[in-house]
Order: sequence, then structure tokens, then C-alpha cells
Amino acid sequence: MPVDYSGTWDIISNENFEAYMVALGIDFATRKIASVLKPQKVIEQNGDSFTIKTFTTFKNLTISFKIGEEFEDVTKGMDNRTCKTIVNWENDKLVCVQKGEKKNRGWTHWIEGDQLYLEITCEDKTCRQIFKKSA
Repeated sequence: MPVDYSGTWDIISNENFEAYMVALGIDFATRKIASVLKPQKVIEQNGDSFTIKTFTTFKNLTISFKIGEEFEDVTKGMDNRTCKTIVNWENDKLVCVQKGEKKNRGWTHWIEGDQLYLEITCEDKTCRQIFKKSA
């Protein structure tokens, strides 16, 4: 059985987010707002089915998927592009590949101890976020 990602996670670190947003083509004003937000993730996992909700004071985002099943993903709240998205297990990591206008786009989630790691990539830019499980 893979790792259980379920829980509420609070951001504690956000490295290279500005460069990642520039690679996505996000406008200056939105980047400035997004750079000061402290997102909280709520992950609901039922076997290979996931719902990941991201809450901020600016926007809330929800993505639902099943491992290994490609779906159309509109990246609302970020760059509002439509991608063909698939998430698979690689050992205990969730690895997402998004095919669309931007090259090398996707994300990887993994857990170490009570911390959730997220690396998001677009073109040649990678942002690393670290979340701590809420008490």
C-alpha cells in the first residue's frame, strides 16, 4: 500500500516560486499577490483516488484525479491553461505530467516524516514547497 497523503498541510517553505510563475507567464500583479500567500493543502485519499484542495486568502483550488487515468485539467487560479494531465506512483511519490502549451510541466509530491514536499516545474524553472502536517 502506498503512502497515505490524507491530511491538512500548512506551508513552511516556498523556494523559487517567483521564477516558476514567470515561466508560466503569470502577470506581475498576480505574481506579487501569490508570492505572499500562505497556502494550506487538504488532501483526501481513497486508495488511488485523490482530491487535493489548496486554500489561500486569494483563491481556492481543487483538483481530483485517479492514479494512472489521464484527464483534462484547466489550471484555474494559476495560468488558466488546459493541460492533459496524468498522475502516477513512482515508489511512494505522486508524479504528475501535464501536457499543453508549456514544456516540462508537472509536479511531484512526497512525504518525509511529518512534512509534505511539492516540486512544481514549468520549462526550466522548479519551485520547491514544503508543508508541515497540521496538528
